[in-house]
Amino acid sequence: MAGETVITVVGNLVDDPELRFTPSGAAVAKFRVASTPRTFDRQTNEWKDGDSLFLTCSVWRQAAENVAESLQRGMRVIIQGRLKQRSYEDREGVKRTVYELDVDEVGPSLLRATAKVEKVRRNGEGYGNGSPAANTGWRNQQQGGNAPATEDPWANQAPAGDPWGGSAQGGQASTYSDEPPF
Repeated sequence: MAGETVITVVGNLVDDPELRFTPSGAAVAKFRVASTPRTFDRQTNEWKDGDSLFLTCSVWRQAAENVAESLQRGMRVIIQGRLKQRSYEDREGVKRTVYELDVDEVGPSLLRATAKVEKVRRNGEGYGNGSPAANTGWRNQQQGGNAPATEDPWANQAPAGDPWGGSAQGGQASTYSDEPPF
């Protein structure tokens, strides 16, 4: 929406994501992220931590389930979302204002870690359970076994005529080549 404040935050998960479901069945995961700036002090020749920013984040639907399954406390993450401000009164009647992040995208930071990405089945679209056989064959099975699984953009096969590993005669190679075509 126009006028919303979209931000990207890099930080560490303060606790494990908490997955809940609304009465209508929609999944929502909440988690907190701490983002701490670091500056180099030339006088002492060492790094110093600044004040940490703690943000409560919420992510919805399939992404919420993926976050709850994939991320845990201490992991460094990159989050993009819409910054929201909410005011309320606490138990003592003091008015409080909090800032929260409605997450659109989230993933692990690969600066000092590795990750294995697995596709998940989306409602009715079927991208399998992470195994190559399931990923390429699910749609084929659903359509009577005759339809090619060409709609899967993550299939391990190169497109026909692809100069990076596909056949110029319209066939398909099983893997991409690391070598340039020249």
